[in-house]
Amino acid sequence: MVREIQLRWLLTGALLSSIGMSFIWPLTSIYLHNRLDISLTVIGVVLLLNSLGSVVGSIIGGRLYDQGDPYRLALFGVGLTGLVLIGLTLWHGWPAYSIWLTLLGIGSGWNITMVNSLGTSIRSKDGRYVFTMLYLAQNVGVVVGTALVGFVYDISITLLFLIAVVLYGIFFGIVLIKFRPAAKTAQPTRKETTTETPKPSLPGANKLMLTTFFFALLIFWLMYQQWSSNLSVYMTGLGIPLRNYSFLWTLNAALIVVIQLFLNWFNEHVNGIQIIYQILFGLVMVAISFLILITAHTYALFMIAMIALTTGEATASPAIPALVNDLTPREIKGRYQGFVNSWGSVGRALGPLFGGLIIDWLSYRSLFIIAAVGVFALVAVLIVVWIRTRRRLVRYQ
Repeated sequence: MVREIQLRWLLTGALLSSIGMSFIWPLTSIYLHNRLDISLTVIGVVLLLNSLGSVVGSIIGGRLYDQGDPYRLALFGVGLTGLVLIGLTLWHGWPAYSIWLTLLGIGSGWNITMVNSLGTSIRSKDGRYVFTMLYLAQNVGVVVGTALVGFVYDISITLLFLIAVVLYGIFFGIVLIKFRPAAKTAQPTRKETTTETPKPSLPGANKLMLTTFFFALLIFWLMYQQWSSNLSVYMTGLGIPLRNYSFLWTLNAALIVVIQLFLNWFNEHVNGIQIIYQILFGLVMVAISFLILITAHTYALFMIAMIALTTGEATASPAIPALVNDLTPREIKGRYQGFVNSWGSVGRALGPLFGGLIIDWLSYRSLFIIAAVGVFALVAVLIVVWIRTRRRLVRYQ
């Protein structure tokens, strides 16, 4: 029997990484603006550099995963991120903070890609189950991290960064001890490499389907970012307290956990559904959330919209990397898992700018209409591409 990394250790690593990063990104704007007196425009550039760093880390990490030793690459990524966090702990003034944050973006993109790529090497469990559990672990990490960050920040920002260093130190220890079998299952031996034919190219139908889903990821996160960047201003402008807006994200996190647990039970006991239908349903729910926002003026409607958004996010987001895993051969899985994270990072990077431009030129209502129409149009494109390619798709999982 071929040894493989145990899923629980991969999930533990994803959880620790998510908690550590959740200590950094929520306080960036507050810390830079309130304590270092940096303008919001400059902060926007810093956050953009962080997202672009994630794109770079994802692409490079994914390509190297297919060509090198995944075990050593995982050690390098976690170790590099830990060293950057040590630097951030010691020097977090300006402009050092912006440099460290850009490097953290590279490390974060690299590590997420490595975790997802290593997830493809687990053959003892269904791919959809693996990616659903990874998504669940990452979101539990966000819940824990964002819940603690405010309390620790009030004590000391240095302590906050130090805790992140400790978390990544534990993560590095887990990789060092428990991730070693993954390299053996994810990477061909030297003998295999010399006798194998060149790496396979994807069939045309697979390429078209994957490209369409990467574009879907970009649009999904482009629109999703409106909730985390521009909606707070809109809601407070309607007289809704900021604490009520914050509670929406508490609701979001709780619902994600519940929905993921239900999906795991459903796929296990009801023999699941085709991944494409799960993705389409999720995108439709995201579009519906923006339809609700068009006429939302009471807090109850914003809560209903958040429920729709979270349902869509929790069903579509983990299904896309699972589908990418299904449509790519082992030799190039890392590259395409890197694309999953990089396309999403581009959407997250451009989202606030896109929304701000629409609001300045038109209005919030126009933004919500454009978002709803855009996601519905995306669903239509996905259906057309799926109908045209489904009989010619080659499944590798």
